[in-house]
Amino acid sequence: MNDIESAIIGDVSLDAPWALVESFSTYKREHPDDVNRGMNEVRTRLEKHGVPVTMHQPELYLSLPGKARVEASGKTFRAKPPAYCVDARDGLCGELVYVASNQPRAISTMFERSVEDAGDLAALVSGKIVLSEGFANPGLVAQFTELGAIGVIAINPGVDIHWGICTTIWGTPDLDDLPRKPRIPAVAVNRESGDALIELAKAGMEVTVFAEMEEGWYSSMLPEVFIEGTEEPEKYILLHGHLDSWDVGVGDNATGDASLLEMARVLYENRDKLKRSVRVCWWPGHSTGRYAGSTWFADHFALDLDENCVASVNCDSPGCRWATEFINLCMMSEAEDFLSEVIAEVAGKTAEGERPHRAGDYSFNNIGLTSYLMLSSTMAERAREEKGYYTVGGCGGNIAWHTENDTLEIADKDILLRDIKVYLLAVLRNANAEILPFDWRKTAEEFLQTIDGYQGKAGDRFDLTPVRSEAEALKAKLSVFYDGIADGSVPPAAANSVIQRLARILVPLNFTREQRFRHDPATPIPALPALSAAADLDKLGPAKLGFARTHLVRGQNRVIAALKQAGALIETATARGG
Repeated sequence: MNDIESAIIGDVSLDAPWALVESFSTYKREHPDDVNRGMNEVRTRLEKHGVPVTMHQPELYLSLPGKARVEASGKTFRAKPPAYCVDARDGLCGELVYVASNQPRAISTMFERSVEDAGDLAALVSGKIVLSEGFANPGLVAQFTELGAIGVIAINPGVDIHWGICTTIWGTPDLDDLPRKPRIPAVAVNRESGDALIELAKAGMEVTVFAEMEEGWYSSMLPEVFIEGTEEPEKYILLHGHLDSWDVGVGDNATGDASLLEMARVLYENRDKLKRSVRVCWWPGHSTGRYAGSTWFADHFALDLDENCVASVNCDSPGCRWATEFINLCMMSEAEDFLSEVIAEVAGKTAEGERPHRAGDYSFNNIGLTSYLMLSSTMAERAREEKGYYTVGGCGGNIAWHTENDTLEIADKDILLRDIKVYLLAVLRNANAEILPFDWRKTAEEFLQTIDGYQGKAGDRFDLTPVRSEAEALKAKLSVFYDGIADGSVPPAAANSVIQRLARILVPLNFTREQRFRHDPATPIPALPALSAAADLDKLGPAKLGFARTHLVRGQNRVIAALKQAGALIETATARGG
């Protein structure tokens, strides 16, 4: 760290953030009224430190789960409904059928099945209530809906029942999204109840599912702090996290909200030391609207984000107990070296990154923002195994995630302090870097590995040589470009313009299927999705091979065109010396 970085990181204190964590641990932030209470508290605490706040007021379409239960054979089983499931307060009665999951402890369960198996499975579940292991998330509910089920009961892996959301729609639906709204009730039960229901299913018993839901438009609050830089004030890093929670949600995401509060305070006090600006936002509608707040912001500030945002940094579930490691970190390839260096400096840990999931508040992929982090630290695999924990989507790996047990004991002061410093240095260094710290050569190498993997699976059924050649050409041009930055022939202003504009081309190419300024469904998106059908030719059968080849011709055209566009952008910068 240089002297400025050390001084700013040294300003971090736990006084302000821990006070917010303690306050948030005393009230739920599920209903919009309580979320708005939390937003007002954030604003009050910021203003107390002299930090100016803009309060946006988006209208968001949300789904608010209420009570749920399952009744069968004279017994009542405790349950929780996921947001966006269909209301069944009067009860949905049907025959129960059990379909074993091949991923019983997975957060997002997607069933791999052949074309032949699909027909058999549809015959089994059509018109019935399906019972299966997993979480009541989009993959589980959408697939059984498609097969004709009238309801879904998800068996969570342990003694707790986890809240969630079952829609594949990202944010508030538009007219094209509405057909994908969930059409059936769904609930989650714990493992013990699930085992009892499995036996009832084997006996051909009927069950009745009850689920209370509220759904509609809600007036929400969204605080924004814009901390202006001194040299390029129009350019900014977007630092963000969600404020709404399930129950009191200490580890997910009161600790994140508190981290944002402290970073906003420290950065504002040191704004004279910022080259670029930092824009800090707290999102509503994360849990009950599938990232509705960040999606609203992406929609309403799309053109400004497109022109001026140099990176997106998501702050979710930092500072949780036992979260000693930085593994399974979401980071786009171009940010990997930069972020790994930050973590090594602050935490003395080796970062283990992975491709960002179609989750969290990654609502900016279609605009094309380089993004890093989502969750931060987590517990070591060995520690998790020793505790008998299964995988969850936050809270530093604590299985209190999305339950009423995510209380104050989940937060850890020492880990929170360290994690705030990690986030802060990552943002500060990004804001003050002479050259934006993103290496697109890493992304080009990722593309080549992806293409080679797809080609290996496609074999002689489809030729990806043209797109591989273009990816090789892009890699070579990027090498010349970064050499030009190093020797000064490409000046910083020109280099930064190209690095930012490459994100607008290559991030959507790698993370989206929809066109720019729209939002893909909340289902997994493979690398270079326009080419991903090449990996699935074995599953399609000979009858669909011709259609798959047509699909791949079009997909390859899309990728080649984007790679050529990126290459031309680089050539212009290097030929003119900026």
